[in-house]
Amino acid sequence: MAEKNGQKNRNDQDDPGPSVKDKELYERLRDEGASKEKSARIANAAANTSRSEMGRRGGDSPSYDEWNKDDLYERAQELDIPGRSSMTKDELIKALRDN
Repeated sequence: MAEKNGQKNRNDQDDPGPSVKDKELYERLRDEGASKEKSARIANAAANTSRSEMGRRGGDSPSYDEWNKDDLYERAQELDIPGRSSMTKDELIKALRDN
């Protein structure tokens, strides 16, 4: 599609540009719903380090599946997740992961 009144077509607008070092990962993250900024940040971090090192950076926090309901509720409260008081443990986990 040609430019029209100085506007680029949608594919040109979605192009991350030369600053993104791993465009394939960037596109996959965008397809999964991540923001442009977050996708670029993750793609560049992955390109600068080994993938296994990137996964270790986050720390040793246990997965939400290992937390008890009270701890999940407390974390949901910190993040101001609406409807948390009536959620089951599984619903709290899903809400925290989707946040």
